[in-house]
Amino acid sequence: MISYFCAFHSGMHILTIIVIAIGLSFDTFAVSVSSGVILPKITFYEGIRIAIVLAIFQALMPLIGWGMGKGIVTYAKNLDHWIAFVLLSGLGVKMIYESFSKDVAEKLNPLQMKVRVGMAIATSIDALIVGFSFAFLEYRIIMSTFIIGSVTFLVSMLGLLFGKKVGERLGKRMEIIGGIILIAIGLKILIEHTLFA
Repeated sequence: MISYFCAFHSGMHILTIIVIAIGLSFDTFAVSVSSGVILPKITFYEGIRIAIVLAIFQALMPLIGWGMGKGIVTYAKNLDHWIAFVLLSGLGVKMIYESFSKDVAEKLNPLQMKVRVGMAIATSIDALIVGFSFAFLEYRIIMSTFIIGSVTFLVSMLGLLFGKKVGERLGKRMEIIGGIILIAIGLKILIEHTLFA
């Protein structure tokens, strides 16, 4: 009976972590859609390169948050929405600006490591705070990071595929929509943390 209860309790933990992972990956999905939009000819392996970076950061942030002190996390929580807003809005404005550029080579390219890392940091900051809460909930952190990383990877690949299909149908100027998506995510995060905190 005890073993059955433990198995059930463990299963509920896993289900909870999966739900949390899906919630954390919403912004990642939107960023992946915008990446697919501006890279309509992206290959499967190029998509994996983007998705892996997004997944690694989303998985590592809870691990870092789990190991951090309460004072540091509180400080980060006061700044996380501003960091995400600046990073995402900056990328979005750059994307819109470069959509009017004739020099395709200089346009924002999610295949560049610095762009991928910028998107990954911006969309994974909330996971830092989630990781901190895991320490109090006594969740198994290694299993949690694995689940969060796996879900983020799958969501990223789906977002890239969706963005690629939409981009192919609606033309090259979809970069503008991709930029607007990034700015909108940044604003959403900022509003959620300032008005509804």
